[in-house]
Amino acid sequence: MAVVPMPKKPNTDVAKPYEPTERELAVQKAYRKRTHQARPTPTMAIAMSKSDGKTVASISINHPDPKLGFELLSESLAADSEAFLTGTLDALGMVTQRGGTVSEQNMNYALSMVVGMKPRDQLETTLAVQMAAIHIATVNTAASMGGAKTEVVKEGYERALNRLTRTFVAQVEALKRYRSKGEQRVVVERVTVERGGQAIVGTVAQGGGGPGENG
Repeated sequence: MAVVPMPKKPNTDVAKPYEPTERELAVQKAYRKRTHQARPTPTMAIAMSKSDGKTVASISINHPDPKLGFELLSESLAADSEAFLTGTLDALGMVTQRGGTVSEQNMNYALSMVVGMKPRDQLETTLAVQMAAIHIATVNTAASMGGAKTEVVKEGYERALNRLTRTFVAQVEALKRYRSKGEQRVVVERVTVERGGQAIVGTVAQGGGGPGENG
């Protein structure tokens, strides 16, 4: 006599949806607010092809309305002309080129870094592109250092990595100085009201004397 196993009862229990914590909801709200305020910037589409024995990368704006996509990207990169926008995208393509192939993923990553710096003019955009290039070179150098076979090669990568990181810090400082060129200095002052209602104003200085020395 053959024993036929009973069919298993199907699991009809509905999984309970995850309930986020209050902290998670707060972070989610902050994330949505930040992304909502970001500039709407289209990504780039890259198609690799062969022409006359050469590999050609065709870079195009990934947007259903090409004209609108061009304007959105120009605004995000503070581009005043088509020539500048084209040159900027070409520069990012060269930065993200690996073995004769331009990676679409790396291209959009570099573009997101530049857009994320919120450039206000073409000079800031140019500096942001250089910063993206240095950052990518730093990451590639660090990865190469991990695979070094000898101490001599490893030390060479360490020196290159040190120069790259110092350059990036200098670029950040240069961007800060350039952006603060039009800001006014705020001088904090103290006001002392003497007898008779007369106010004496004196600039606050570190290590200043006591009362009576502000005249």
